[in-house]
Amino acid sequence: SENGTRCVLSSSSEFPEGFFTPQERKDGGIVIYFIIILYMFLAVSIVCDDYFLPSLEIISECLGLSQDVAGATFMAAGSSAPELVTAFLGAFVTKGDIGVSTILGSAIYNLLGISAACGLFSSVVSRLSCWPLFRDCLAYTISAAAVLAMISDNRIYWYESASLLLIYGCYILVLCFDIKINQYIMKKFSPCCTCFTKAMEENAEQQPLVGWRDESGPLIRQQSRTDSGIFQDELDYSQLSTSLHGLDEISEDHPNVFTMPEADMKRILWVLSLPIITLLYLTIPDCRKQFWRNWFMVTFLISAAWISAITYVLVWMVTIAGETLGIPESVMGLTLLAAGTSVPDTVASVLVARKGNGDMAMSNIVGSNVFDMLCLGIPWFIKTAFITTSGPIEVSSSGLTYTAISLICSVGFIFLAVHLNGWKIDKKLGTICLVLYLVFTVLSILYELGIIGNNPTRVCGN
Repeated sequence: SENGTRCVLSSSSEFPEGFFTPQERKDGGIVIYFIIILYMFLAVSIVCDDYFLPSLEIISECLGLSQDVAGATFMAAGSSAPELVTAFLGAFVTKGDIGVSTILGSAIYNLLGISAACGLFSSVVSRLSCWPLFRDCLAYTISAAAVLAMISDNRIYWYESASLLLIYGCYILVLCFDIKINQYIMKKFSPCCTCFTKAMEENAEQQPLVGWRDESGPLIRQQSRTDSGIFQDELDYSQLSTSLHGLDEISEDHPNVFTMPEADMKRILWVLSLPIITLLYLTIPDCRKQFWRNWFMVTFLISAAWISAITYVLVWMVTIAGETLGIPESVMGLTLLAAGTSVPDTVASVLVARKGNGDMAMSNIVGSNVFDMLCLGIPWFIKTAFITTSGPIEVSSSGLTYTAISLICSVGFIFLAVHLNGWKIDKKLGTICLVLYLVFTVLSILYELGIIGNNPTRVCGN
């Protein structure tokens, strides 16, 4: 630092050089980068819609997961794969703070930005349950507080990183007994939770659950969330409500990905996306088809890997485009880069919200942030416990006070907004979350630029 000004590395230092020189980009080459950015957005939506989410549904069906638990675990882990890759790069390759800054910097976008997208881009009003949102918000607050406490002294020790793994393990344990804990809390606090319980049961009863018998085909029954569990007692029935892709209709006659849509606009998008459709078709088994149905875990893992690769290219292009347009580094990190790394979460959450699965969408939003904290814990623990056992990892904790306040406030605001909105996801909630996100972002940018507070930054070397 010089005269109180904090020096930060350029975002582009974490990526390879671009296709063009800075002058060539300013002369028109920047258009190519924007085309690639749009194409990567299209590619992520195809991977999520055709492979990632169908595999998630079959996993949930086999394990008997409720919507919110599926969203907080497998869906959160798969859509947060880019953050895990980023954290490993920061710990083992770049030796910088890219993992911490990316994960903590995008937390507010994950909570408020994606919630706004779910409300504004969904034409279906989805009802929410009280317990899943409270559970995930509490877990995220605890994990975020733990991370902030660890890096407050600029050093990470092995026992500190191990505590992150322990916290996530406790979170998974709570999910394993989710229904029983939910019932206990609802009974204990029935005076203030009666309306939430009633809304939850009405929402579950409106959505039939589907399952398969080998000899008799699909069976439908009505069942509320309160008499289901993570691990189902009756293996003939799925505990996950019929949702994204109509898995009750799985057959060899499932529409082929190469079938041209009828609408004109969809035909244009289909033609443009044909190269990525072909590449994904050749590399990922389509578990929606009966022949590949037992390969759902392979589909899940390969699609998560594709999501990570596409997101890496997306963030790379966004970073270079931002530098070419002269957008300050601090603004890039809080806006474009935060949104770029969270594209899979955004796409997956909006897709399930459009089908009325509000609990799954919200649990993915908050559960992804909880998983992001684990993304920091795993590489930190591996490095401190097995590689550099002689000393701790050095990190920078500049500006963490404001970050901590922002994270805690954003969690409180999203919970309060959902409560005041009657425990449902609609355009009203989307608008509220969008306004809150813009307020937090503007304040964060002003803080990073040193306009408010005393934390001015500049790019190292400039």
